[in-house]
Amino acid sequence: MRIEFTLRALADPTRLRIMRLLSAMELAVGELAQVLGQSQPRVSRHVKILIDAGLAERRKEGSWVFLKSAIGEHRAPPLGAAAARLLAVSEQDDAQFAARCAEDRRHLAAIRAAREESAADYFARHAAEWDHLRSLHSPDGPVEAALQTALGGDLGDLLDIGTGTGRIAELLSARSRAVTGLDNSPEMLRLARARLQHLPADSLHLVQGDFAALPFADAVFDTAVFHQVLHYALEPERALAEAARVTRPGGTIAVVDFAAHEHEELRSQHAHARLGFTDEQMLALLGDAGFAAAPPRALPGTPLTVKIWTGTRQSARAVKKVPA
Repeated sequence: MRIEFTLRALADPTRLRIMRLLSAMELAVGELAQVLGQSQPRVSRHVKILIDAGLAERRKEGSWVFLKSAIGEHRAPPLGAAAARLLAVSEQDDAQFAARCAEDRRHLAAIRAAREESAADYFARHAAEWDHLRSLHSPDGPVEAALQTALGGDLGDLLDIGTGTGRIAELLSARSRAVTGLDNSPEMLRLARARLQHLPADSLHLVQGDFAALPFADAVFDTAVFHQVLHYALEPERALAEAARVTRPGGTIAVVDFAAHEHEELRSQHAHARLGFTDEQMLALLGDAGFAAAPPRALPGTPLTVKIWTGTRQSARAVKKVPA
């Protein structure tokens, strides 16, 4: 990172706004274009300048491009930390710029809320056929057998995050002391309640809630499972940080999801926010959340490969803070 490139890249109000947005979360270029009220080609030109200056990093996912900040207080080189401090101070000391950044964040929140509402509507419309829809992507049997093997024996207090119709909660209930199924869709929870009604009432809890803000105290579960759920997360790092928060030290997490792919129709037709994950992405996400990851398992399918990533909650490692 060279100082003349850094200063030149930051000498533009739009690029300053982009960097303040990226300081909080990873964003798609299309989201930036909507927030800024500019064309995507124009925003892409700004983004290229920021990337060339070492201020931002890009990640391609299908036809979408995601961006994140490449600077911060704890990231090398030192000039990057200095640039991050400068951007933070500029918002604190310049009331007009601060107001513009606040408006950008409100606009971004509205865009994301609309997408989440669309996803919720999709789940409500397809709740009754959810298990069938999921099976179109990969066979359930081998995936579920591999999940049980990956999790091992006693699961203790289990949290099934995004329980859907309760299929995974039912599958793992015999090895759990108690099962809590969480879902944001009332329709899904009604189906889960019907599926799981044979379980003892004192060992089953079905809770409506958001996986990015789990309604549970710290360190109350021994096992947390995301089964074909994390690809719906606009911010998977927040969902995993929340899972880490509610998991006891030494507890286990399992993420069952698609390997990275380019089937755009899953985004447009089935509300997927992410087109799967690479091992590199998932291992970094788990590590940042405070889990020591085990080697992943792959189950090739047609047309998609399913991966199972597991990790152990570490007691001596602080969870990486995710901006509110």
